[in-house]
Amino acid sequence: MQPKVFGIGFQKTGTSSLGEALEHLGYSVIDYFGTTLPLDELRARYVELGLELAQKYDAVQDMPWPLMFRELDQAFPGAKFILTERDADTWYDSMVKHFGETPTPMRQMTYGEDAPAPAGNKERYHEVYLAHNDTVKAYFADRPNDFLVLNLEKGDGWRELGAFLNRTDVPEGSFVHANKAEKRKTLGYQLERLKTRVKRKLGLMPDGKG
Repeated sequence: MQPKVFGIGFQKTGTSSLGEALEHLGYSVIDYFGTTLPLDELRARYVELGLELAQKYDAVQDMPWPLMFRELDQAFPGAKFILTERDADTWYDSMVKHFGETPTPMRQMTYGEDAPAPAGNKERYHEVYLAHNDTVKAYFADRPNDFLVLNLEKGDGWRELGAFLNRTDVPEGSFVHANKAEKRKTLGYQLERLKTRVKRKLGLMPDGKG
């Protein structure tokens, strides 16, 4: 049985690309969850809900998975952890471009109730993002077989992922870029997203991105 793979990088660091790469390798992947919960309930239940969902999938990525990496490590011995990261300024610019001034309970929980949206909160977002990356690296410092830093901006891709997962069947060439703007505009991509939303609304898939 292959070990579970947990993507524990913050969103907009290549998480969707990682998810698509893992799906290409045959992993069942869940992305973010808990987006319909109010803040207090999200804080109280996200670990419990996450551990339940993680039992059903081979891999995870996006929020709030990074916030519970310790609990995942304790619950799933032998799991593999991947920290996707990118330059902090580029990451923040992408967050602002994608989310702007839109507040959500997930961002309140992650960055603080006084910083519910990226726009206008660069210092706070930088602080939380960099602290998370440093904390994760320190936590796994003595466990290179369990932990990989994947930086797509610096050219990391299939070779690094394949070596980490002990997979020799990874493709050659460029890594996937799931959130490229041109891909999001294609009809096929939008149809796949719609299918996922419909399945979850009908209860055919666990609560996740909807």
